Amino acid sequence: MKTEVSEIADKVYRLSTFVQAVGPTGFTFNQFLIDADEPLLFHYGQRSLFPLISEAVKRVIPLEKLRWTTCSHVEGDESGALNEWLAAAPNATPAHGQLGCNIWLTDMANRPPRALKNDEVLDLGGKKVRWLDTPHVPHNWDAGLIYEETTGTLFSSDLFTQVGPAEPTTESDIVAPAIAVSDRLPFMPPTPMTEATMRRLAGLKPTTIALMHGPTFKGDGAAALNGLADHYAKSFAH
Repeated sequence: MKTEVSEIADKVYRLSTFVQAVGPTGFTFNQFLIDADEPLLFHYGQRSLFPLISEAVKRVIPLEKLRWTTCSHVEGDESGALNEWLAAAPNATPAHGQLGCNIWLTDMANRPPRALKNDEVLDLGGKKVRWLDTPHVPHNWDAGLIYEETTGTLFSSDLFTQVGPAEPTTESDIVAPAIAVSDRLPFMPPTPMTEATMRRLAGLKPTTIALMHGPTFKGDGAAALNGLADHYAKSFAH
């Protein structure tokens, strides 16, 4: 295996590892590095992939420059290597929404975390990251996403999941492949909050959607998010 590094927006990097052994067609696991005065890493990745991913980050910045780390929710591929990153990046502070800090991060992290309020913006110096509370979207009560305002990039975690290998970026439809996966693997059972959360994300009008599993989408992000919201609205109604 190897971790490939691609710049998907200005100073925003996709660190992608294709794992052939997952399922019949393999699966991509993507982390994202926002390079700024205070760089931020989104998704810690699994502990088993930490050596590959950390070496990939070193191709962009030295690890001691990393200032912030965060993820969407507690799960192996999201948060498994949390403390490996904190050990390797001594100046990095783990951050999450207040609920995530309350129910897992304060206990699990080897350094005190920074709790972020819904819609709070971290000024990274050249980049601005907004924390968005998104309970149960894509998973778990503690779920949240981030939006980088200067590049219009939404980091969507498991939303729009695709299987198999993926190019760094695409302008092709990401809604139909995501629906096909969710129909086969219902990893995000819709709740009364799902549609409203998706519409809220669409209101950001992102021009880039950074998928954790699949390619990064370049195009009308609002249309894609509304399309997925329509699907989950129908699923919940049934």
